[in-house]
Amino acid sequence: MRVYLVIVDESDEARVALRFATRRAIKTSGQVHILALIPPQPFSAFGGIQATIEEEARARAETIAAAAASSVLSQAGHMPVIAVASGDPVKVVRDYLAQHSEVAALVLGASASGGQGPLIGHFTGAGLGALSCPLFIVPGGMAEAEIDRLS
Repeated sequence: MRVYLVIVDESDEARVALRFATRRAIKTSGQVHILALIPPQPFSAFGGIQATIEEEARARAETIAAAAASSVLSQAGHMPVIAVASGDPVKVVRDYLAQHSEVAALVLGASASGGQGPLIGHFTGAGLGALSCPLFIVPGGMAEAEIDRLS
């Protein structure tokens, strides 16, 4: 079974990547893995405040992952695998890939305008040769019909 790993957040780039991965999974009888990243939180000297900030960030990431999973379920008819992790995004993705050898492709969405994000920057640069699977980059400006046609 082909497994497509998608990194999700609230961006349009994540939505196009998720759509592409879901459509590929449908056409290849594959599965989608969703990884929601918890961005590093600014340090607060007060422990209670720090814990609250981190808890809110985790809850937000879990909500984003659940919404993405709902989208996959409605399109593909089955639930994806969901993971939520905190830390440096590049390291988290590399660790996830190392622990999940079944992943057949990492699917990332590119920004429709502006610069590249840290994951695309890393995995198309110095980190490309270390990837254990192919990398699909979906242009952020693609319409759903175009994504469906190409996937």
